[in-house]
Formats: sequence, C-alpha cells, structure tokens
Amino acid sequence: MLLYILYAIGAVVALGLGMAASKPNVFRLERSAIMKAPREQIAANISDFHKWTAWSPWEKIDPNLQRTYSGPERGKGAKYGWVGNKKVGTGAMEILDESPEKITIKLDFLAPWEAHNITEFTMVPQGAATNVMWAMHGPSPFQARVFGLFFNMEKMVGTDFQKGLDSLQQIVEQPAGV
Repeated sequence: MLLYILYAIGAVVALGLGMAASKPNVFRLERSAIMKAPREQIAANISDFHKWTAWSPWEKIDPNLQRTYSGPERGKGAKYGWVGNKKVGTGAMEILDESPEKITIKLDFLAPWEAHNITEFTMVPQGAATNVMWAMHGPSPFQARVFGLFFNMEKMVGTDFQKGLDSLQQIVEQPAGV
C-alpha cells in the first residue's frame, strides 16, 4: 500500500515538473489605462523616479523603504535603487531609453529572489487622451515556471500594475494647482 502511495506521489511530482517544463521560458504581462492627459505630462511622472513615490503601488508597502537615486534627475541614465522589507525586497531600475512614445526601464530584483526584466511604458495619443500601457517581460527560468503552477504571477503583478496606473491616472488628471 505504501508503495502505491509513493508511486502516486512520484507521478504527481513528475506531472507537475512536466507541466512546468512545457511552459514558455519567457514571460510578458501588461496592463493599460486611458488617461485624460497629454503623454508629455504622463511621461514626466514616469521618467523621474523621484515622482514614483506618489503613484507606484510598491512605494506604500514599506514605510521604512530606503531609496537611492543616481545619474541624471530624469530620463535616460536615471537610476533608482531600493532596500525594503521582505514584501518589496531589494532592487534597482535604470531608464535605458526614452522617446515620446515609450520609456524603457531595466528592472533588477536582487532579493528576496533574483530576476532581471525589462519594463516598458508605451503612451499612444487617442484624441485628447493617452492610452498608457505598462508591460514587463523577461526570462522565465524553470524554478519560476514551477512557482507559476501554484501562484498566478499575471494576476498578482498585473493587479499591482493596474493599481499603479490608477494612481498615475489620478495624478495626471488632477486640475492644475490642486
């Protein structure tokens, strides 16, 4: 009887590992929002890491978050590092490129796990509004694919992206002087 239980457990583990192995070795997730603001105003809040404290969903998780800024004040070459509690971890970002349509950021998570991804903010005018898309993509190593069998990263991180876009929208849609 015990032998059958061990075989069943082994089969379930093998099935899970096989499912993880069949998942793509890269990932991409994205969210978008239509904001009633010009893209220049939106980009100014994205390309200046100092302004992220007002809208980034992760900035409010750890009240003792330690931040460092280096490079230019904003735009290409601007860098931001953070050290926080176990919920926000440790990492760094650097703006790799900025154009009127897109801001590309290198995102390095160092703890509690290591990951190296690219984040993009694409801003497409739609009349008097702007469609803002926040995307992240990068490699999905085997252990991340196994983790994905138990936790839906698209839902977890995507929900945070949507919260961030909602906060950014509130900021850029405020009347001037408020």
